[in-house]
This record gives sequence, C-alpha cells and structure tokens, in this order.
Amino acid sequence: MRHLLLSAALAGLPLAAPAGVEKDMLTLGFIKLTDMAPLAIAREKGFFEDEGLTVTLEAQSNWKVLLDRVLSGEIDGAHMLAGQPLASTIGYGTAGALIAPIALDLNGNAITVSNAVWDLMKPGLALDGAGRPRHPIPASALLPAIEDAADRGRMFAMGMVFPVSPHNYELRYWLAAGGINPGFYAPDDTSGQIGADVLLSVTPPPQMPATLEAGTIDGYSVGEPWNQAAVAKGIGVPVISDAAIFQQNPEKVFGLTRAFAEENPNTVIALTKALIRAQMWLDAGDNANRAEAVEILARPEYVGADAAVIANSMTGTFEYERGDIRDEPDFNLFFRGNAAFPYYSDAVWTLTQMRRWGQIATAMPDEWYDATAKAVYRPDIFTAAAQQLIAEGKAAGADFDFDPDGYRAPNATFIDGVVFDGTRPNAYLDGFAIGLKGDQKVVAGAVAN
Repeated sequence: MRHLLLSAALAGLPLAAPAGVEKDMLTLGFIKLTDMAPLAIAREKGFFEDEGLTVTLEAQSNWKVLLDRVLSGEIDGAHMLAGQPLASTIGYGTAGALIAPIALDLNGNAITVSNAVWDLMKPGLALDGAGRPRHPIPASALLPAIEDAADRGRMFAMGMVFPVSPHNYELRYWLAAGGINPGFYAPDDTSGQIGADVLLSVTPPPQMPATLEAGTIDGYSVGEPWNQAAVAKGIGVPVISDAAIFQQNPEKVFGLTRAFAEENPNTVIALTKALIRAQMWLDAGDNANRAEAVEILARPEYVGADAAVIANSMTGTFEYERGDIRDEPDFNLFFRGNAAFPYYSDAVWTLTQMRRWGQIATAMPDEWYDATAKAVYRPDIFTAAAQQLIAEGKAAGADFDFDPDGYRAPNATFIDGVVFDGTRPNAYLDGFAIGLKGDQKVVAGAVAN
C-alpha cells in the first residue's frame, strides 16, 4: 500500500462559473441495490435533463468492475461504496485518484442469518413487551451457532459485498462489539481472515440469498432488497440493521475521477445538482414519494426485484422474522438530516475501520486522516451545487446545513457506545478492545506492537 500525506491544498479543484457543461452525454454505473435510487430518480424525473445532461445508466456486475471502469474512463462516474474512493486514493486495491462530491445515502444495510442459525440464536434472546426479540440484537447471540459450526468441523462463515464496503465494516463492528474477532488484513494476506473467530468473504449483493440458501455461508451483510428477499423466500432472518450498529452510517457516495472533475467542473456541479434534487424528492413529505420510487426501482433496468420486497424497506418499515414488521422510516436516508452532505468525518470513520482491521497496515497521524478525507470528500462542490439550486428557486436555504468545518459533532450512536470524534481518529481507535491501535501491525499472522 502506498500512503501519501495529501495536503488540504491539493484537495481544492477550481470551480468554474456556471457557463454550461463541458460534457453533456454521460454514462454512469450502478449496482442493483435500492440505494442507487438517486440516479434512477434524477433520470426518470428529468433532473439530469434540466441540467443539460443526457445520462445513460448502466448496471455493473460487481463493485470491482464498477471501480475499474470508472478509473479507466469507460464510464464517467458511479454509485460507489463509501470506502471505494478513499481506498483507491490511498492505493489500497486498485489505485487511482477519485473524489466524492455528494453522499448518496446513509444507512440502508442489514445483517441476515440463515433459518438454522436463527433457530440457535433465538432461545437466548431477551424479549420485549410484545414477545418479540428485543433490538438491537448483539453479535454475542451468534455464539451458539459459531460453536455448532465448530462441532461440525468448520468455521462459521458470513458474506459481505467488498473488502472496503460499509457492509464489511458494519459487520466487523457488530461482531467485535459482541466479543467476536472478525479477523485482520495484512499486506501479504488480503483475505481479512487472520486470527478470525468467523470467516468473512465477498459475495456480490444479488447472489447473497442464493448463496445463503445453498449453505455456502451462514449469514451476510448487504443492502436492500437482498435482506428482505431472504424473508420473502423464507430462507433467512435479518437480525440487525446498520442504523442500529451505527446511526447515520455512511453508505454510498457518487464517485468520479479527480481528472474528470478537473476537466469538467461545470459538469460535476450539474450532476451534483441533479442528484440533490433526486434526494430531496425521495425524502420529501415523510417519504410520500417512496411508493412511486419503488415502482421505478422495480423495473428491470434498475434493481429488477419484486416491488413488494423493495417496498419493505423503502417505504418506512422493515421485516425481521416473518411477520415481525417494525417502523424504520430512516432505514434509507437520502436527504433528511443533511444526509447528502459529504462530511469529512464520515470519510475519517471509514478510514479508521480500514486501520482497525489492517487494510491500513501501519499507524498514521491524525493529520493524515484529515488530509486524506479532504482530498476525496468534496463539500465545496456540494455547496456550490446547492447554492445554485437555491438561487434558481429549486431549493431553500433552510434545506441545507453547510457545515463550516465538514465535521459532525462527536457522537456515541454506536451499538457499543464508543464515542467517535472525527478530529481524533487515533484516540477513537484506542477505545476498542478488538482491533489495531497505536503502532500495532499484523506480522506473521499475529498482532504485534
């Protein structure tokens, strides 16, 4: 891995006046998940067209293909995992300078286990007043299933969508909070399974239910509609949503290369404006437009899943065990609560998890986290786009909180109650019982100081 101390000055790109877009015909990539909704809505509602853009949306087979095609210029930008532009910029995996001018959504994932695993978990769970399992369910409830797998001569296995995905970090966070070691990465071993109590591996999102049903994995962490698909098929039970692991978890961003942004600054602002309008539409009126969004997303050119399954999470509820339907209006947050603003602290949180599990192999100073976040996340572009929308009467100033320093206030909205202060990432890492901290590194398959 190459680590560069990226200066804040390097992060700034020139933002030209709105003199017309430089490139008006664009191809954007996405994965078939409900949180690609801002792209679909911007296209279907004419928001791209309003900005002088003709946009083709292309589904990609997996996250690596999507990333590679953006970096090669085959597509102009994409719906990306929050960790992808950060990892590429620091040289973890496929290297390349990417930026993220807007967060596409917060939350939106869950962890699902097979029926057999649920049968082993459920007897040990506390119940609420209605006789349902009390949430949030801790990862320690998995221990009987982990022991059962060991008794049968194998390790408990779970799927996640990509090594630098929020799904991976959420799953690892949940497991570690329950005293279960999810394993470490090292420069010479990128499996992420060093010292693990359970085995985590990559499975593309649409393949999760079938892989679970085949018994290849015992559970998975994925976005929608693939948790609700397991419920509909009767093959699994979601046990926790990512909002219960980390409220307002950074999930997807819109990513494109730094070179594209430098060459096409007006085009990037136009894209950001269209996506902001789509996000506003998605969250308007307490999700009043979500039923229409479900119909659009169900089309084969977008997510292509059953509308009823998509609706379970998109319209403000989420089904856990069959019949256990709970209100979760913020399961997918697109705009409310300043969800679209690309906070530096969200980038720093993702980087801390990369360091915690060894993807960042050596200790880095707090200043490195700040500089890296500012090289990738671009609230300046977001703010310029939003201010144009306000000037055009397409949004109101009260709709936005243009956070002056780009950092959320310290918060403890995590399942383990650990306080995260994005300005003090190393102190945050020091607060965990499981995970790398200080000068620790993984050497010869073990954590060493």
